[in-house]
Amino acid sequence: MKIKKFLILFGALLVLTFFSTHRAWAQPKAGSTPPIITNSFAVEKGRYGYVWKIYIEAEDPDGDMFKIASVVDQVGVGRYPTDWIIVKPQYRKQFIGYIQWNTFSSATSSLEEWTQITLKVSIIDKAGNESNVAVFPFSFESGVKDEYRYKLPPPFDQGSLARLGYITINLYSMNMGGLESPVF
Repeated sequence: MKIKKFLILFGALLVLTFFSTHRAWAQPKAGSTPPIITNSFAVEKGRYGYVWKIYIEAEDPDGDMFKIASVVDQVGVGRYPTDWIIVKPQYRKQFIGYIQWNTFSSATSSLEEWTQITLKVSIIDKAGNESNVAVFPFSFESGVKDEYRYKLPPPFDQGSLARLGYITINLYSMNMGGLESPVF
């Protein structure tokens, strides 16, 4: 009987922990303002293994930007868990920079040609406010020429930009038999 009570209590704590950290449960404080993504840019295609830079400019009148949320939807697979990047203190009021995703995960696995994903990026502040969402479609294609040669639009064309952090999501590969193991 004690084991059953323990398992019920443990399960309840596990569920509470999951839901209390999920961003939809964040309750914004009254009188605070959410961050705003003012500009964004990313290329839309590249080969598997591409070092994808997602450029973002954001500001927060309260100066309390806390973390960058990255959510990926993959056609045929679905949504991956949210990846979080903590905003460094010097960037909590405003920043212009990029988050980086090294899409190559393993020397022995690859994604099928034309695999499509959608990356959604938003910023959460310490008060629990969420910014607008920037949406970036991407297609993995092996025939892209000069994939690292692209012209950055303003305001990202102003020289060296700060790398704000790394996305650490590992994509899954699809095969004829269905879902394969994660690409690590």
